[in-house]
Amino acid sequence: QVQLMESGGGLVQAGGSLRLSCATSGIIFRIFTMGWYRQAPGEQRELVADITGGGSTNYADSVRGRFTISRDNAKSTVYLQMNSLKPEDTAVYYCHTVGTAFQNYWGQGTQVTVSS
Repeated sequence: QVQLMESGGGLVQAGGSLRLSCATSGIIFRIFTMGWYRQAPGEQRELVADITGGGSTNYADSVRGRFTISRDNAKSTVYLQMNSLKPEDTAVYYCHTVGTAFQNYWGQGTQVTVSS
């Protein structure tokens, strides 16, 4: 059974930092591309960043230079370091991966709120 569990969200002032974690089980973590998505109220879910099994990264233009995605294959965990946070970063952040049969797996989400 595949499980993705996010943690690390919270309330922070603009300019502050948060580190999100996504612990996984039930997958051969080291070969899977892992992604972080976010969804603000009334908005569509959007890709924030992803990282391949080989460590190649991709970022949305809105977060490039402020956010860093990384992974620890020994811990089957992916991270999102968020710096210089802005009120527009407020959203529920979701961990995501695609299985070997192209099924989508999502975590339950963690709320990030940035106050101005």
